[in-house]
Amino acid sequence: MIRNGGRLLVECLIGLGATRSFGVPGESYLAVLDALHDTQGKLDYTLCRNEGGAAFMASAYGKLTGSPGICFVTRGPGATNASIGVHTAMQDSSPMILFVGQVGTDMKGREAFQEIDYRAVFGTVAKWAVEIDDVARLPEIVARAWTTALTGRPGPVVVALPEDMLTTMTEAAPLSAPVAIFEPAPAPEAIASAFRLLAKAERPVLLMGGANWTVDGRAALQAFAEVSDIPVVAAFRYQDQFDNHSPVFVGEAGVGMVAHVKALLRDADVILAVNVRFGEMTTDGYTLLSVPLPRQKLIHAHGSDREIGKIYVPAIGIHAGPNAFARALTPVKGGWADWRATARKAYEGTFGAPVQPGPVDMVEVSAWLRENLPPDVILTNGAGNFTVWPNKFFKFGPDARLLAPQSGAMGYGLPAAIAAKVAFPERTVVCFAGDGDFQMNCQELGTAMQAGAQPIVLILNNGIYGTIRAHQERHYPARVSGTSLENPDFVTLAKAYGFHAERIEATRDFAAAFDRALGSVTGAVLDIAISPEALTPRQTLSQMRDAALASQKAKA
Repeated sequence: MIRNGGRLLVECLIGLGATRSFGVPGESYLAVLDALHDTQGKLDYTLCRNEGGAAFMASAYGKLTGSPGICFVTRGPGATNASIGVHTAMQDSSPMILFVGQVGTDMKGREAFQEIDYRAVFGTVAKWAVEIDDVARLPEIVARAWTTALTGRPGPVVVALPEDMLTTMTEAAPLSAPVAIFEPAPAPEAIASAFRLLAKAERPVLLMGGANWTVDGRAALQAFAEVSDIPVVAAFRYQDQFDNHSPVFVGEAGVGMVAHVKALLRDADVILAVNVRFGEMTTDGYTLLSVPLPRQKLIHAHGSDREIGKIYVPAIGIHAGPNAFARALTPVKGGWADWRATARKAYEGTFGAPVQPGPVDMVEVSAWLRENLPPDVILTNGAGNFTVWPNKFFKFGPDARLLAPQSGAMGYGLPAAIAAKVAFPERTVVCFAGDGDFQMNCQELGTAMQAGAQPIVLILNNGIYGTIRAHQERHYPARVSGTSLENPDFVTLAKAYGFHAERIEATRDFAAAFDRALGSVTGAVLDIAISPEALTPRQTLSQMRDAALASQKAKA
């Protein structure tokens, strides 16, 4: 059968197992859009409002499902808009493939309309960036892109599609079967070495995170940790990968790291790090472990050999996928029961905080959500001080999920929530967004409306860019500049997009409003009045300012 490159690409994706895609249309890939006309129910296309939102959706979809999130955008501005999602997918270790339109091969190198060298632009952001220059090789390139996105440390791949490659006819056959990829398994001697080192420990910690976990792999790791009675710390924004109700779970090593987690990692004598990318947040700015030789004995198991020893030289490095590694572990016993119990008690204590100033107290709201959200809820958030509530004041059970960007990208939460509803329309999806964060991608409410993928959005509205205001008051107290917001009427805006919407101005009104949101078939936006003073659970904005002013006075 003869077909053009656009149809060949779509048929290859279906053959590999893709069922969903996200994008914004462009004339540079019209042949692909034409092919997607005939694939409803096989490979559905979610029409987005901005390429940044589309790329966020694809990144979140890959993180949630384990299958590459597929995104289509046009050349030039479409690609640069989408770059924020590519960067987020890379830092999140999320499998994703971004297909970008490109000028025809006969115009390359002339700075033609919207021309970009995608290998140069995305070369340091994506796992791999490639451009099709022979339509007959399209199945080969797509298969490699799919495999690259999934294997080792998962991540984004960018594939540039010159217009003439999509319209040229070819006899090349599409891919017809999913790629079966098995994780690397740990060598028996590696497991034995790790066991011997752990058995000698007095203060061990299991640090886990990353993507590519399966239900069985997570269960195997939890069984090992519980029988061994080893405290488990989740890497930055991966606390949903371990049952927080387990007696061995003791917290998350991320931004705003609580004191007992810092102490655990700093004072541990052996750290078993499984599937962890040692980023800045998880290591408190690379201070909890010395670079390059940590004082702690480090056992680092990862599916990518490039992550082992990248920052820290391990005592034992094990190249193995997380699930294969977890299944290979056998329990180890030691005299650290009090070490684990003390850490768990400290974790339980983190859910208490003073009454918050202002109209709505998020400590009380978070407690209500912990008790009332369904076990398989999916929470999402972008970036800002408000993320402390879903990240630090919620307990994720084995079926709950968190979609939150390790890149610290504002505007991620709403697109991620839409992707979650696309993937699992029957599940409750709740997006936490600050008022500034929400406005980065609020137009994607239109995507949600059109796709019938409408989550519940909680806007924590304090009228400021809270994180930056906090930094201002700590470093330049009482000199506010560029961080105050004048916001639209979010309730009216949400209703214009067909959402149920309410303004909440008292804590006592939240539960009933949320129940109405949960019962709405159109999704909901709840605009929650938060005081600017309530920037953090345990320190007000005024307290930050007063402390900074006192420090300046003392130094004068």
